[in-house]
Amino acid sequence: METYKIRPEEDFIKLGQLLKACNMVSSGVEAKIEIQNGNVNLNGAVEIQRGKKLHDGDIVSFNGREIKVIR
Repeated sequence: METYKIRPEEDFIKLGQLLKACNMVSSGVEAKIEIQNGNVNLNGAVEIQRGKKLHDGDIVSFNGREIKVIR
């Protein structure tokens, strides 16, 4: 499992931003499409809100990769 560290000045990262930051998608539009199509899991359940706020301990699964959000 990979990790993504939230920037110190922020409390969260949005789901679509995380997919882009981790190079899981190439653009915000692609992130939106993948999320809306139900292809992204958050903590083991399908998540369809691309603006969903992710916090320390959240785990995102997409396309065979898992990313754990850490502070």
